[in-house]
Amino acid sequence: MDSIYVLIPVTTILLGLAIAAYLWSVNSGQFDDLDKASQSILFDDTDTVAPKDETPATPPPAADAGRQ
Repeated sequence: MDSIYVLIPVTTILLGLAIAAYLWSVNSGQFDDLDKASQSILFDDTDTVAPKDETPATPPPAADAGRQ
């Protein structure tokens, strides 16, 4: 029975910390866009893709081409 005198205040403090962490996360915008992270792996980033070159690539000349 004596342990309940310790458990009730500890539980109350932990509950207060959990509520404070939840309120901080809501106020700082942690829950604003829940779908972006789950959909970001499905689509390519258009910013990081290098533009395609229109001219066809030609291989470099062979080192033996002048020797015959």
